[in-house]
Amino acid sequence: MSTVDPPEPVPDPLLRLAQAHGVSTEFSGFDGGVQRVSAASLVAALAALGVRADTPAQIELELEHAESEPWTRMLPGSVVLVEGDQRELGVHVDDGAAVEVWVELESSGGRRDLGQVDRWVAPREVLGRTVGRATFVVPGDLPLGWHTLRARSGAGEASATLVVTPRRLELPPALADHPSWGFMAQLYSVRSRQSWGVGDLADLADLAWLSARHGADFVLINPLHAAEPVAPMAPSPYLPTSRRFVNPLYVRVEDVRETAYLNAADRSLVEWSFDAVRDLDTDPGPIDRDAAWEAKRSALEVVHAAPRSTARQAAFDEYCAREGRGLDDFATWCAITEHLHGSTWPAPLHDPRSRAVAELRESLAGRVDFYRWLQWVADEQLSLAQRTATDAGMSVGIMHDLAVGVHPEGADAWALRSVLAEGVSVGAPPDMYNQQGQDWSQPPWHPRALARAGYAPYRDMLRTVLRHAGAIRIDHVIGLFRLWWVPRGEGPAAGTYVRYDHEAMVGILCLEAQRAGAVVIGEDLGTVEPSAREYLAERGVLGTSIVWFEKGSDGSPLAPERYRRLALTSVTTHDLPPTAGYLAGEHVDLRERLGLLERDVESERRAARNEREEMVRALAARGLVEDRPSEREIVEAMHRFVRATPSVLLGVALTDAVGERRAQNQPGTDQEYPNWKVPLADAAGTLVLLEDLFDSARLESLVDVMRED
Repeated sequence: MSTVDPPEPVPDPLLRLAQAHGVSTEFSGFDGGVQRVSAASLVAALAALGVRADTPAQIELELEHAESEPWTRMLPGSVVLVEGDQRELGVHVDDGAAVEVWVELESSGGRRDLGQVDRWVAPREVLGRTVGRATFVVPGDLPLGWHTLRARSGAGEASATLVVTPRRLELPPALADHPSWGFMAQLYSVRSRQSWGVGDLADLADLAWLSARHGADFVLINPLHAAEPVAPMAPSPYLPTSRRFVNPLYVRVEDVRETAYLNAADRSLVEWSFDAVRDLDTDPGPIDRDAAWEAKRSALEVVHAAPRSTARQAAFDEYCAREGRGLDDFATWCAITEHLHGSTWPAPLHDPRSRAVAELRESLAGRVDFYRWLQWVADEQLSLAQRTATDAGMSVGIMHDLAVGVHPEGADAWALRSVLAEGVSVGAPPDMYNQQGQDWSQPPWHPRALARAGYAPYRDMLRTVLRHAGAIRIDHVIGLFRLWWVPRGEGPAAGTYVRYDHEAMVGILCLEAQRAGAVVIGEDLGTVEPSAREYLAERGVLGTSIVWFEKGSDGSPLAPERYRRLALTSVTTHDLPPTAGYLAGEHVDLRERLGLLERDVESERRAARNEREEMVRALAARGLVEDRPSEREIVEAMHRFVRATPSVLLGVALTDAVGERRAQNQPGTDQEYPNWKVPLADAAGTLVLLEDLFDSARLESLVDVMRED
């Protein structure tokens, strides 16, 4: 094992301080070598956590504070348990003072008093007080849910969130009994002749219905998270302004109920808006979200202004009440962003609780209401899409995708700033597919601030995404254990991992998924600690297997029998070219054109050829291909290979079904490649619209492969 030392040794006190705050001082690189983190990177990560470590004196002071900080609070910020587990709880009060502790239950509102046990712990002098620790037992028979922990000592009271999570998220019987397959699609790219230039939620419902008729049990789509309300709209669904709310670009205007009752003049306005973008549906060029949204927003403004029935208005009001402050903040951010379009936000507006924001919210009340309403109609159409899928016979239905983070200048970054770390962004260290590392520019959760907030922002986000989902895919699921923090102004290689309370993060995910009746799939590709995969499997979270990445100990393709059962297995993923393109070496050619290779291009091409030849040999050894197979024969054989795995979920990229070669995304690029703008097309580059999709002979043939006994 190789070891790469930093230029300068890191002082031991700084190492101890980093470890005390969950900041990794070393990590295993993709080549298996131990990489030690520089002092500068540790100081930057600690600063993002609110810990100053610029001088030896500051480091010593922060070490003392890290040790004494729990003693300054009567209760911890939050407590997250697994059902059936009993836990001892330390409660800090004036030394010798009496204290009572109880739990207020979420479901019944009842009270459970906690018993104290004899655990003597030496008192401490903290901020001029002598503080003692009383130990109480949280029983293991508390019901699942979000409870409130309360304590009282003299005139002092404290409360904290207590969450009891499922021990394991069980598979629904339909998946436990036999494997299920489904399509994986980038929704914006799957357009019909009524799509306004971008695949939408009506297209999703139709795609799900058609897929179910052909035997599919799910449709996995890209994240539908909210984007900017004004141009330019970031094309990446993985760089949203909010993960809790939906991009109204996906709303089908004609399916909003009030559209049917517009007067002739208003209906004409809607039709004219559609006419302006009608030709985008058959445009083979990059998808133009800005043009589509400008037209759709104009039409939706007309529909929003139309009268609603008493029942419809009541339903809208109930939605707003349920979503509460989170919806108000999001809609306010959208309205202010629109109002200040092109201008810098004044400093008083940086704080969502400021008087300046309250005053502007009042003056923009009509626009705030519009952006609330957009979320309501999107929610209705999401509900219809899932209901259509399950009514058509799908055992899972719509599988939603949760991005790693949010845009640094977006709605969540503004409204949730108190629980996000500043001065760093999320990314990934160098690996074999992106040898320069990645900086995704997204602010990460602040681990301790999130815990102090009782994980409510995390919970609320999950509830929205899961509300109309049969399953959820968690992008970069290892982020629930640790995230690669990149200091602002530095390259990705200057980062380090910061750890999270994975028992809390995974447990809450399982609780909310169980309540929604959804399956959870974690995207656990890349450098992932084996213990993390084991933990996720124990909690019932499925993993992700990509055929190109699964290798045996000798580097050859892993035999299908050795794949994980608890996994979503597919041939490819959205960060690679479709299989036809990968077989042709498109992933090498593209990275060479964009200057993303560290090795010489011929070495990369040789490695790609060897990988392809190894795959063909593995397929031939199982009798899945004959001599000199065609591209299509290899693609279908690889899906038969997938069918031979024990995995409970099998994914088929819609791009593979039509022979597309172009990648949707090239990691590590921004403007260099039309990421997330590639419309669905076949092997000849001819657009494939939804109405014609299931007339494709190539798709029908691949569906037959997936339906073979």
